[in-house]
Amino acid sequence: MVTTPGFAGPPRASRAWRVPLTALVAAALMALMSLFALAGQSPARAAAPPAATAATAAPAAGTGYWHTSGRQILDAAGQPVRIAGVNWFGFETDNHVPHGLWARDYKSMMDQMKSLGYNTIRLPYSDDIFKPGTMPDSINFYNMNEDLEGLTSLQVMDKIVDYAGSIGLRIILDRHRPDASGQSALWYTSSVPESTWITDLKALATRYAGNPAVVGIDLHNEPHDPACWGCGDTTIDWRLAAERAGDAVLGVNPDLLIFVEGIQTYNGTSGWWGGNLMGVGQYPVQLSVANRVVYSAHDYATSVAQQSWFNDPSFPANMPGIWDKYWGYIFKQNLAPVWVGEFGTTLQSTTDQTWLKALVDYMRPTATYGGDSFNWTFWSWNPDSGDTGGILKDDWQTVDTVKDGYLASIKAPGFDGTTSTGGTSSGTSSGTSSGTSSGGSTGGTGGSTGGSSCTAVLHVDNQWDTGFTATVTVTAGSTAVNGWTVTWSWPGSEKETSAWSADVSQTGSAVTAKSLSYNAAVAGSGSTTFGVQGTSAGAFTVPALTCTAS
Repeated sequence: MVTTPGFAGPPRASRAWRVPLTALVAAALMALMSLFALAGQSPARAAAPPAATAATAAPAAGTGYWHTSGRQILDAAGQPVRIAGVNWFGFETDNHVPHGLWARDYKSMMDQMKSLGYNTIRLPYSDDIFKPGTMPDSINFYNMNEDLEGLTSLQVMDKIVDYAGSIGLRIILDRHRPDASGQSALWYTSSVPESTWITDLKALATRYAGNPAVVGIDLHNEPHDPACWGCGDTTIDWRLAAERAGDAVLGVNPDLLIFVEGIQTYNGTSGWWGGNLMGVGQYPVQLSVANRVVYSAHDYATSVAQQSWFNDPSFPANMPGIWDKYWGYIFKQNLAPVWVGEFGTTLQSTTDQTWLKALVDYMRPTATYGGDSFNWTFWSWNPDSGDTGGILKDDWQTVDTVKDGYLASIKAPGFDGTTSTGGTSSGTSSGTSSGTSSGGSTGGTGGSTGGSSCTAVLHVDNQWDTGFTATVTVTAGSTAVNGWTVTWSWPGSEKETSAWSADVSQTGSAVTAKSLSYNAAVAGSGSTTFGVQGTSAGAFTVPALTCTAS
């Protein structure tokens, strides 16, 4: 998305961010002053698709690097995986960093994604981040994001990649724009030639070589008219450009998946920007390394722009046929996996609500089909996408439970943490799980059962007149633990109102937090985190925590 999608017909509706850059900077300054208010697929067709079976993915699904087999994505052990994630944009903007870090710590944000059942982040960027000395803008370093201070945008990306890997999230890097000024129809512009595009793609592929937290690269966001597919003109044929770039990426990192979006118009039939993959059947992308191509479609509803099919008397019964024509046939004919890299809506109109339900049904429920399904990343995690909104509401804390609930049936299991690190420049972080940045008040004690032990400390991330957010870091002793419980009593009037990455309950002043399935196991001397938001009045006193391991 351009932070606007494409479509045929009338001028494009702008998907501008609701919060302009100046407002973001002002918000960050206000936060510092007042402690912040919240706080290659082979050309030959694969064999017939496997019969649908109930999802039985083991907890370790997603290990190592991934490859394709027919319409499925398989992990290093041959297990099918389903990408089920969110877009977290900002690296492609003038901020040169994912949005929302003026309000929250990046680890807290990613822990919340994980706790909601998302397993992948599509991370848009522009080639501006490769310019020497490009620094991120609008990050709050007060009691949050402290390990990002002084880092370049690329070094911040390293931190995000490594933390994602440590908690079992996967990353798809998305070359969203040539520069922060806006989306381009083609993969190059007069100021960012194809050679720069390919050089920067190779740089990222090299940077994260050996780090399977990065599963692949989306070569360019939403190619559109005059881009063609299969026309043979090397200046506008997106399919040929994708082959050139894909081979360049695989030349330095042959383990990556190559995500190739559609165009706008094929043989006179137009659709969403990036959403038209009608040419794949006749002109498949052929790369030097087999079983690496995943085709990507974008699809939107009326809050972004009107399309003729929304006014069809048969709507929504007509929609499966529309999706089949533009991109669904690739999956149904077992040609390659299909990833719906962007889809979103404000959900304000009945048409949009009906569209989203129909699309979710079309993409196949995980409980029935497991990894034999369409892959997806929702647009967006950010609330500041002007014509779609996000999973988070405007406070960057509260979940839009209605929107999130529409996606419940197509969410998929998360993945084990990785141990590799990413990034080649100085200042990058390790890939091991860790708590929040140092600073603020902490307190905690340890407990043990059966020979295992753990400790817990609480870090106040944000505090204001009536509330707070905090991160609790659970650290195992020398022996691994297979479950943990953290308890404490608030010394004042504090009350927990929401939490992520733990099952948290409060009775009176006593709070109990229990591990979830994906973060119960903690390696010896390793750590995991969970977050708490609550209300308070007056001075905040950090409670004493007790951790009991199992």
